[in-house]
Amino acid sequence: MITTLRPVIIGSILVLAGVVQAHAEVVLRYAEGGPNRGVRAAAVQYYADEVERLSAGDIKIDIHWGGALLKWSGALDGIAAGSADLGSVLSSYEPQELKALGIGDIPLEYADPWVGMRAMYDLMTGEPELQKSLADQSLVYLSNFSTTGVQFECTEGKQILSVDDIKGKRIRAAGTYTNVLSELGADTVSMTFGEVYQALDSGLVDCLASYFYTMRAYKTYEVVETVTRVDWGQLLGFAIVMNEYVWSDFDEEQKSILRQAGKNMIDYFAELTIADAGEVAKNLSNGGFGKVVPVTAIDPAERQKILDATLPFRDSWIEEANRRGMQGQAIWDHYIELLKTYQAELESQGYPWEAAQ
Repeated sequence: MITTLRPVIIGSILVLAGVVQAHAEVVLRYAEGGPNRGVRAAAVQYYADEVERLSAGDIKIDIHWGGALLKWSGALDGIAAGSADLGSVLSSYEPQELKALGIGDIPLEYADPWVGMRAMYDLMTGEPELQKSLADQSLVYLSNFSTTGVQFECTEGKQILSVDDIKGKRIRAAGTYTNVLSELGADTVSMTFGEVYQALDSGLVDCLASYFYTMRAYKTYEVVETVTRVDWGQLLGFAIVMNEYVWSDFDEEQKSILRQAGKNMIDYFAELTIADAGEVAKNLSNGGFGKVVPVTAIDPAERQKILDATLPFRDSWIEEANRRGMQGQAIWDHYIELLKTYQAELESQGYPWEAAQ
């Protein structure tokens, strides 16, 4: 009888072990508003792969691309409500609710994406008041993207080379950049990047305040005639966040994995996007995309005028943070200190991936 029962007992144990293993594996739904192409898409996929690698397959991420699960405008509410477990959010779509992330959208002279993302990661993971601000929206910060520096793409006869050229132009921009350009006399237009190609082609807008990587991803080079290189700040209120209740179900080791994957992704994305920006600028100038789109650097004095126009919005962020019970000036000072630290590290040591080569 013992001999007869042994296979049954062993089989039962194996079945139970399989059930435990199945329960240990977690599949998280990731809401991504952008298409599955370009360097940022590669970074999102890298994050998912890193989470799976670091967790030895126990945590997997199912990415829903192109707004299939949640569009950009609904990402915050959807992730907070649990329609997705985690995903990409832009503070420019919900500036009040995502005020904590909005600090990264104040245009500054720091346009290097590695410097910016590293500073934001340290700030958001090290400032309890910013973490609480996100927790009030049922969100937890995991990592950061960068749009890289803002450039001006313009249609025929609408090139921007000075502050005076901004006046009267219909310009698509996002976040604080919209406000700054409005103050400088632009007629700003709000729309998603999925709409900009048609807007340029139809004449609805004259110019975009955009980025080299979006020029490739959305093929706007087909409908513009010039690009002015401004390297104006970067949108850093652009993050991976998780539903707070889902986060609370993980143990400390799992939470560490989700954050470490985010930290690793920053270096990966920065390397890709810096190389891609250089390649896109080169292809625009030499006709590599099928037509020549000249890339002209803005005069440094004109760039400084644009930077100076940003200062009132820095002050507004600090004042609003104070009204929300945060130490606005102290947080801002910490942010600038981090930016300076990483900028100095870049200048003295180069990028981390260069040292590894």
